[in-house]
Amino acid sequence: FSPVALAHPHSFITLVTTVMTENDQLTGLKMQWTMDEITSADLLYDAGNAKPDSPVWKKLAAEVMANVLGQHYFTEFWHKGKKVTFNNLPPEYGLARVGHQAVLTFVLPLAHPQPLKGQTYQFATFDPTYFVDMSYDNSSDAKLPKTLASLCKISVKTPQPNEDTLAFAQSLDKADAPPEDMELGKQFAQQVILQCQ
Repeated sequence: FSPVALAHPHSFITLVTTVMTENDQLTGLKMQWTMDEITSADLLYDAGNAKPDSPVWKKLAAEVMANVLGQHYFTEFWHKGKKVTFNNLPPEYGLARVGHQAVLTFVLPLAHPQPLKGQTYQFATFDPTYFVDMSYDNSSDAKLPKTLASLCKISVKTPQPNEDTLAFAQSLDKADAPPEDMELGKQFAQQVILQCQ
């Protein structure tokens, strides 16, 4: 936790991602984003005592999802140096309360299924402005379905931004945004590597 409360990042999302496949092809990512208690507070306040299946939760989920879609799922997905495109309609999504935290789950669908055999993919989930820190607590939180366990390996690489980048991020006030071309968030983004034989 950063001792400078005013510095970027201002909110924290913990990621759990499972690779999704169908007919030996990569079809998408099942994502679970757990928001920190401060970020969750507004959502949970709006939800009040609503039951999990209630229209209140569905409306909140739709609002959060619209924001996520507006940022291309906050995710970049690469294959052989080219960006893999996503479908802009998640087949499923939902928002729930877990203790004092809001948890968003959704499926990020690839626009076209991708081959797995002998391929390597890389993806990262991050806020480009680094206002929100999005990260995996444990490398085991990037998961493979059982069907892929013998064919593929998945790993999480955590970057080591240099002192200047760290100092710059910490110098940013809540109202400040880093220059867009700097891609500050990307410099802190963990990379998930999926390698299949």
